[in-house]
Amino acid sequence: MRILLIGNYPPDKQESMLRYADLMQRELAARGHEVALLQPQPILAGSRPVSGGLGKWLGYIDKFVLFPYTLKRAIKDFDVVHICDHSNSMYARYLAGVPNVATCHDVLAIKSALGEVPENVVSATGRKLQQMVLRGLRKAQYIICDSEISRADMLRVTGRPASTSTVVYLSLGFPYQPIPRQEALARMDKLGYDARTPFFFHVGAAAWYKNRLGLVQIFDQLQKLLVPVEPRLLFVGGALEPQVQRYLQQAGLESRVTRLTGLSNEDLQAAYSLAEALIFPSLQEGFGWPVLEAQSCGCPVFATNRRPMTELGGDAAVYFDPADVITAADIIATSLPNRTAIRNAGLDNVRRFTVQQMIDGYVRAYQHVITASNYN
Repeated sequence: MRILLIGNYPPDKQESMLRYADLMQRELAARGHEVALLQPQPILAGSRPVSGGLGKWLGYIDKFVLFPYTLKRAIKDFDVVHICDHSNSMYARYLAGVPNVATCHDVLAIKSALGEVPENVVSATGRKLQQMVLRGLRKAQYIICDSEISRADMLRVTGRPASTSTVVYLSLGFPYQPIPRQEALARMDKLGYDARTPFFFHVGAAAWYKNRLGLVQIFDQLQKLLVPVEPRLLFVGGALEPQVQRYLQQAGLESRVTRLTGLSNEDLQAAYSLAEALIFPSLQEGFGWPVLEAQSCGCPVFATNRRPMTELGGDAAVYFDPADVITAADIIATSLPNRTAIRNAGLDNVRRFTVQQMIDGYVRAYQHVITASNYN
């Protein structure tokens, strides 16, 4: 097949989506398909930051005014077009008559824009953007979702027939695996973090649904249950929210909590390999990469008892109610003596999420829309 992948605007620095599109291009080409990756380019924005001010608006012109002309010229040379990120689904309006699919990773932003998430107030510009995304998801020929819960949410907000969508689980874009302790310690030393003292781990951005306040509250209760051990908590992600900082200060935990940013895949692998466990109390997710990353490295996973965490972790993770931090801490503390069994179960579980199963699922979707288009 001749496959055109529509990727993300590089200046937006959506690293996970950029890596995902690169992975798709590489693996589809390895299967013998003719694959091209087309992305909006910073023609007007140039090197300006696009997170705000003039750069933001010039970026919008690059993406929503200039790029469609490039896209319309390119699509005639391909059998199928794949919009790799639902945030670009507005491009579906230019794909009429061309077999096309879009991957919907989650509808968290759409739900916020619809007023379903009072914790996350969306600006007028943000609401307009999410309206465009929602219209695009309704327009696309076929939708591929990362998880069953994302598919259920997508079907609800779009009103699409269930027959026009499917679930294809993602694979990890990096071959995470347990690494020897000394090698992992050496890498953490280079980051300036002494991983010889027991620590719990969390990976996540500063987004409302990551529930980082709930995380530190769980950690506070947990460290009391583990006396005389004095565990620490290592964050990887954006700056801690003011309410999280205030809680740590009031609880006297500032010296026990460290935040790191800019870690490479190899650095993350080292941290996962050394951590006592990953604590992942997210309120919502589209997929939940850290669950699989941790299990791939032999790191026990303690996560929210909600989908998609339960979808991904299966019987190999231990779950808790994020609204009950005392019970959550008790569940983690009483489960830690079984971490070898949890570790081994996790290593078995991640074998479900292979690149082969992911690419097979996408190829089936491509074939489906091509056949449907020919039939019509």
